[in-house]
Amino acid sequence: MIDFGFDKLALIGAVALIVIGPEKLPKVARTVGHLVGKAQRYVADVKAEVNRSIELEELKKMKTQFETAARDVEQSVQQEVNSANASMSSSWEGLGSDASTTGSTPGNGSSDGNSDWAQQPLQAPVPAYTHPKKKWRLRRAALPIWYKQRQGVRSRAQSGAARVARFRPK
Repeated sequence: MIDFGFDKLALIGAVALIVIGPEKLPKVARTVGHLVGKAQRYVADVKAEVNRSIELEELKKMKTQFETAARDVEQSVQQEVNSANASMSSSWEGLGSDASTTGSTPGNGSSDGNSDWAQQPLQAPVPAYTHPKKKWRLRRAALPIWYKQRQGVRSRAQSGAARVARFRPK
C-alpha cells in the first residue's frame, strides 16, 4: 500500500491550497474526508463478509464431521444391539428346544412342550403420542361450575384493584 509520511501530506496540502484556493479548500477537505470514511466502511464491510463466509464454511465442515461421527456411533450401537438381540434370541431358542425335548413337567415352566412364550414380546407396545388439539377446551368447559369454583378456576376477568378490594379484610 502507499505510504504517506508527514512530508508527503504537507506537499499535497500545499499543492491543493494553491490549485483549489483557500475559499473552497475546507469544503473539498470535508468531501474528501466523507469519501475516505465511506471507503473505509466499505472495506470493513467486505472484510466482515469474508470473515463470515469463512466462519460459515468452517461451521459447515464441523457440522458434517459431527453428523458423520453421530452416524458412526449410531451404526456401532445398532450393530451391538443387533448382535445382542441375535445372541438373546439364540439363547431363548436353545432354552425353548431344551424344554421341549425334556418333556413337560410342572417344574420347568412349560406347558405341553410349547415355547410360544419365547416369541411373545416382553412388554406391551406403547401407544403413539397424539396431540391434544383443542379438546382441552372442551374438557375444561365440561366441568361443573361448582367444581371450577372450588378449584379456583377464573371465569371472569378482574383488574388488580378489584381483586384487592374483593379480598381486603373488613
